[in-house]
Amino acid sequence: MTAASATPTALRAFRIALIQLAVSSNKTANLTRARTSILAAAQQGANVVVLPECFNSPYGTQHFAAYAEDVPSGESCQALAAAAKDAGVYLVGGSIPERANEGKFFNTCTVWSPEGTLLDIHRKAHLFDIDVPGKITFKESLVLSPGPKITTVPTPLGVLGIAICYDIRFPELSLAMSRAGADILIFPGAFNMTTGPLHWEILARARAVDNQCYVALCSPARDEGAGYVAYGHSMVVDPRGTVVVDAGAGEGTVVADVDPEVVSAFREQIPVRSQKRWDLYNDVVKAVRE
Repeated sequence: MTAASATPTALRAFRIALIQLAVSSNKTANLTRARTSILAAAQQGANVVVLPECFNSPYGTQHFAAYAEDVPSGESCQALAAAAKDAGVYLVGGSIPERANEGKFFNTCTVWSPEGTLLDIHRKAHLFDIDVPGKITFKESLVLSPGPKITTVPTPLGVLGIAICYDIRFPELSLAMSRAGADILIFPGAFNMTTGPLHWEILARARAVDNQCYVALCSPARDEGAGYVAYGHSMVVDPRGTVVVDAGAGEGTVVADVDPEVVSAFREQIPVRSQKRWDLYNDVVKAVRE
């Protein structure tokens, strides 16, 4: 963790806003639209605001070099810091292409305090390399390097678990964040029109039920004319696996209230967290074993 603005506490009630941004090829316009939406979300009472994956650039391996920046000194991070401070919110800055070594890049999410302080960085841990014949072939590993760590961010509202898009398909990562104390798992993401209808919602609901916590997914808005068409449907799911809010396909912001009573009640009713048989599978998530 880079910095923290306050000592973390147990989960408190708060409002989260997901900004389903229409992303264009104009970086300056993307940053301006993001700022306007962040400030508007704060006016709706949001305490935590989330942007989508690759919010400052079109999504695609061919675009990363042109839009990549240094973190946190680059233009996009400076815009996020200012927006978080001016809005007075915790800001999960979607992701941007980050310059790395040897001509490769990271897909990087930055998290900011209401004072505009950088709290932590998550670099996408699992790279999106898939091949669905006749549908989609995509290989992030051609230009991206995988991130090195699990990311949890303590705040006075609770602990935020941060991961990016394809990371959600790996339940071990979500379990690791949960075991490290995450009260809500937040995934900026950009599923496509093949994988989105198949798995976007079911993965969100599965990770919520697995870990008995809230899950938030934030996508770019759908643009049928883009080279990579995002599915949209930014959503918040509660610990029972219920979809609390769904943004649909178009541009817009949705808000949801995170209720600690829902978390505690469901964990008491079905106490799987205390019934884990670590004697049978204690090699899972060794990095955060209690």
